[in-house]
Amino acid sequence: MKKAAYLALLFLSITAYSQDSYKNFQEALKAKDTTKQLQILTQWEKSNNNDPELYTSYYNYFFSKSRQEVVSINKENKGSESLKLVDSTGNVAGYMGSSIAYDIYFRKKAFESIDKGILKFPNRLDMRFGKIYGLGLTKDYEAFTKEIIKTIEQSGKNNNKWLWALNKPVDDPENFMLGNIQSYVEQLYNTGNDNLLKNIKRISETVLKYYPKHVESLSNISIFYIINKEYDKSLQYSLKAYQTNPKDAIVLGNIAYTYKEKGDKANAIKFYELTLEYGDENAKQQAQKALDKLKQAN
Repeated sequence: MKKAAYLALLFLSITAYSQDSYKNFQEALKAKDTTKQLQILTQWEKSNNNDPELYTSYYNYFFSKSRQEVVSINKENKGSESLKLVDSTGNVAGYMGSSIAYDIYFRKKAFESIDKGILKFPNRLDMRFGKIYGLGLTKDYEAFTKEIIKTIEQSGKNNNKWLWALNKPVDDPENFMLGNIQSYVEQLYNTGNDNLLKNIKRISETVLKYYPKHVESLSNISIFYIINKEYDKSLQYSLKAYQTNPKDAIVLGNIAYTYKEKGDKANAIKFYELTLEYGDENAKQQAQKALDKLKQAN
């Protein structure tokens, strides 16, 4: 009994130390005191290397260290905050601006740290999202995509029993996870890089493997096929999305557009009218323009 009590007290003291370490590290991180951050991390690791917050803190330390502001001079204006350089004749000689780059060594150490944490604590969603966020910042979109897919696959294994920082359970975990996955898909789409459309398709197909009625993923794949002018394949997915949520204006608009491109005027009109009924103001304006053109063509 004495031994059990001793162990319990030891556990409590380790827990208290870990909480203090986490708090102190957060303060040092906010103050951008990297020397103090490393001191805290080194002592923390010696005292309790099985603390999940240790790995997220190491990740934040190394990732912050990797971030560098690079000043460059260009012939063309690369951004609104660039400084115009004028020569002695009054002509524009160039523009001075800054951009963010990431040191390869520290970036690698950051991802190694968070990978150790994910391996030890696979249900810590903040670790996975933190890594995905970093991969997005560094524009490593292939690794970004693979990490998203791993997260979706883990949700199938843990039935969305996700934890967040300090091991707090995530509220409404399935919707929270899927909502963020969709925001990452939008991040890929907003790059404007058509080569990444296949990455969006891969992510959406993985979501549908576990969540076959996920409207956003069905819509993502339908858009992929619209862009590739494979309209019959697009309809296979968009009509499934419509069955799941018949009032989704994005889905309705995509179906209407697909039918229009196929030359099926009757169905195009039908779904544009539904878009008018359920869409927001912007969707209604686009649908009305399309309807006017279709009806004028009669």
